[in-house]
Formats: sequence, C-alpha cells, structure tokens
Amino acid sequence: MREKKTPESGESTDEMGGGPGRWAATYRAAACYPPCNPSVPKDMLPKAKNEWTVEEAAHLVRRAGFGGSPDQIARIHAMGREAAVDSLLDPDEPQDAIPLPSWYNPARLAEEQRERLEEMRESRTEGRSMTAAERERAQRMARQEAQRTARQRLMTASAWWFDRMMRTRAPLREKMVLFLHDHFATSSQKVRQPALMMRQNELLREYALGDFRKLTHEIVRDPAMMLYLDTQTSKKGKPNENFAREVMELFTLGEGNYTEKDIKEAARAFTGYTVNRFNGKVSHVKFQWDSGSKTVLGKTGKFDGDQVVDILFEQQAAAEYLPSKLWMFFVEDEPPKAVVEELAEGFRASGFQLKPLLREIFLSRAFYDSTVIRNQIKSPIQFLVQMCKELEVPDLPGGYEQLAQRELGQVLFVPPNVAGWDWGRAWINTNTLLSRYNIAGVITQGAVDAPGTEGGGENMMDQMAEGGGPGMKVVARLVGRNMRDWKGPDYEKLAPRELRKDPEKLVGSLIARFFQSDPGDKQRGAFVDYAKSKQGVVFTNHEVAELCHLMMSTPRYQLC
Repeated sequence: MREKKTPESGESTDEMGGGPGRWAATYRAAACYPPCNPSVPKDMLPKAKNEWTVEEAAHLVRRAGFGGSPDQIARIHAMGREAAVDSLLDPDEPQDAIPLPSWYNPARLAEEQRERLEEMRESRTEGRSMTAAERERAQRMARQEAQRTARQRLMTASAWWFDRMMRTRAPLREKMVLFLHDHFATSSQKVRQPALMMRQNELLREYALGDFRKLTHEIVRDPAMMLYLDTQTSKKGKPNENFAREVMELFTLGEGNYTEKDIKEAARAFTGYTVNRFNGKVSHVKFQWDSGSKTVLGKTGKFDGDQVVDILFEQQAAAEYLPSKLWMFFVEDEPPKAVVEELAEGFRASGFQLKPLLREIFLSRAFYDSTVIRNQIKSPIQFLVQMCKELEVPDLPGGYEQLAQRELGQVLFVPPNVAGWDWGRAWINTNTLLSRYNIAGVITQGAVDAPGTEGGGENMMDQMAEGGGPGMKVVARLVGRNMRDWKGPDYEKLAPRELRKDPEKLVGSLIARFFQSDPGDKQRGAFVDYAKSKQGVVFTNHEVAELCHLMMSTPRYQLC
C-alpha cells in the first residue's frame, strides 16, 4: 500500500506530477494517437523528459536499487535520465566480481560429499557392534553436527548476499534478484541445503536482467525448488501437483487463467524429475515420467515439463502477469489495465526479455509521478541497506543484519511461504515500527561515545534474539562483542564541524542526504528545534547521531 498524497493544482501535461489519474489520461491520449489510422503502431508508455531533478534521480536510485549517498545520486543525476537508466541496465560489474562464500566451492563441496559417503559406510559398519542406544546416540550427534554446519553456512550466505547489496556496482541486478527470490520463493527451512540455496541465488542473478522464459525453464530443474515443492516425489501414476499449481498461479499466469484440470494434466508432465540430495544433480528418469497424452490449456500431446512451460508462455496472461508484478514492485500497488497491456505487448515481442521491460518502466513518465515518489513502504531489506548507504557505512557489526532482518520480518533465504512475503503495509505494525526506530538508533550510534550505554549493546542483542533458538542466541552474543569494535558512521565527514555552527544548514544538509526533498516547514522546523536544543557549547558526534536517528524515526523515512 502507498501513502496517499494531495494532488497539486493545475493540469498541464507538460509538468511532472499531478493527481493520481493525471498521467494515465496523458497515456491514453498518446496510446490512441493517431486515432484514425490503426495500421500505425501505438506509442510506448509516455516517456518522461530527459531533463530531471535530483529528487527524481534519487527516486530512481532508491527504487531501481537500494538508495545511495549524495555523491552517488549526484553522479546519476549528471548522466541524464536515459543514460542513468541504461547504466543500471548494463552495469560494468561482472556477475562474479564479488567472491562467493569460501565454503561454496564446487571442488570443496564434492570432496565433502565423498567424505560424507565414506563416513556413512563406516558408520554402518561400526553400528553393527553397537547397542541400539549407542547407534541412536551416534546418529543424533551426526545430525546435530550437520545441522550446525548448515546453520553456519546459511548465515554466511545471507551475510554475503546482504553485503553484496551494500557494495555492488550493479544495484538493479541485485534488486531484481531480491524480486525473483520473492517471485520464485524457496525457503531454506524446508530445503535445508545451503549449497542449493546459493546455487538458486546465482541462477536468479544470471537471469535477473535476461530471458524470463528461459529462467522459468531452469526453475523446473532447480534442485532447491524441486525440494521445496516436492517435484522429486512426483512419479508416473502418483503425480504431485505442487509445482504444476505454483508454476501457473504464482510464476507465470496468475489466478483465474487456468483450471484444476489443467493443473492435474500438467502435474503428469512434471513427473520423473529426481534430485541427488548429496550433490544437487538433477535427472529426468524416463520410466518415472508419465508419457501419456495430456491436455493443458487447450493443447493436447505427450508433453514433458519443458513443453508445458512453452504452452504457458503462449498464453496472453503470461505476457501480462510478470509486467504487472514488476509494476507493483517498482512503481505502485495497482497497475492500470492500459499500462499492463502496453507492457505486455513489448514483453511478448521481445521474447520475454526483462531488460527492455524494465527500461520502459524506468523511463516512463508514470514512474516519476508525484503520487509515486516516496509513496512505497520500504521493505526491511530496503530499509537496512538504504540506511547504510545513506550513512556511508561499508558494513554492519558481524551478524547484526541477521538479527535485524528477523526483527523486522524479512529474512533472506527464508520467505514465509511459496507466495513470498506480503509487501506494503504488511511491513509495518506497532512492533516492527518500534524495531525500525531501535535499529536506526543502533546503526546511527555506532561507536559514538554516549553516556550510560556501556553493555547496552549486548543486552539489546539478547532481546532481539529471543525466541530464535540457540543459533540466534549464539549470533546475538557474537554481535554484542562485534559492536564494541564497530566504528559506525563517520560524522566528521557526514556533518563537518563548520556546518554544525549553523543548525539550519546542518539540518538542510542531512535532509538532502536522507530525503532529497524538503519535508515541509513543520517537519524541518522540528529538526531545527531539536538541533538547537542539542547544540550546547560543541555539537558533538553524539548529538549528530541523535539528530540522524530522529530523522530516520519519522514516518517519511519509512517510505521509498
């Protein structure tokens, strides 16, 4: 959901902004021109002028990425709108620029697989001379060790991805990986194989700006997805309908564009796929595949899974479904039908390529409308990464992002179900809003000396870990120790001493950093009054941190 804004007066279509339906009226006029010559192709979505404001550039940086510092926004703004969008769509950072977690190494994982198989053989041999109780104890200890290793690796993978979002020079690619992780939602809580979750994450990154139809074909054989939706249990005569249902309802067509009969028939086509839990190798076993005739969405044949996916992409709903979701993710909750139809036409014509679809969205006049800018509630990941970018901190205390994600309700690699996370207003309630304020306080404070805070960091970490099991308690203790050495924001750079002599100039500088536009006289006045009340003889880093915390605890800062 978005916070509603009051439309500006005036109806000039030459200006950005206006009431909720203003740009849509302009779109309809452009799309129908010229009205008497149907042979002339329709225009694309009405494009925004190349001249743009810093606020619009900041909007692009937030929505098509995770925000940025004033210098980063200034560089994007200096490019001009089209060049800026193209720089996001064609980043100069290769996919392998950021090293993968050290444990995620094919050779090392293969060696571990051989060692596990050898240990299993030895365990079976030794088990023959054990009592039943001894065997059960040995098996329990082996399971616990495997679970500890999996937990540690998953935390490392999550920290790696979060760090990548912070450091990447390809923010749109990472934003799309997050979108696709939600779209093809797969949870480590069921998969329980960190290597397979990392493998899927790399697959999503490979296609994040590429061929969506091909990615959907790859998802059919993705081992993490197979384990999550039980595809590996689907055999001839006993088809499992999970994947067939979700590939239609959540991945390609949307509700109402298929029948229960279509699901049952498609489920037969997806039989015979198996996955080796040790190495993630996927095979299609012919004798376990139902080779009989099936009828799916009006087509009949001896289809396999790939052929069913091809049939899905022949449907008009497949051309409309993803553009609609991307519009909701990047622009607004309710995409107008005319917009979806226009985007769908281009999406189909491009062969379901994501890059041209995203380009059309980010260059559209609608994307920069005043009813869209700062009108989307930040997801927890957006909130955390954007805050760090705006405060120009290169990292967080080791493990803190794990606790913060759990506290705010969005944990990487752990979406709540196959439908993914609920977005918009679902991110905000009394508890999570208070958590945002507290987390902003921890991050803004950093290593700044503040009276009465000795030991407080560790106590707060313990509270954040409550109910998270032994793993989270271990992380909390680690974070508490790491907090002592974490420097936090460099306020000498963010708020130079000379600037602190004038509270109004200091507030103006921080508003430009965190909001990029004037929040209004009342809000600005509150910030200035607070700054004046804290000024004292010397405006210390501690007072600057408190002022930043105040700004980040406002309702406006929760909007993207």
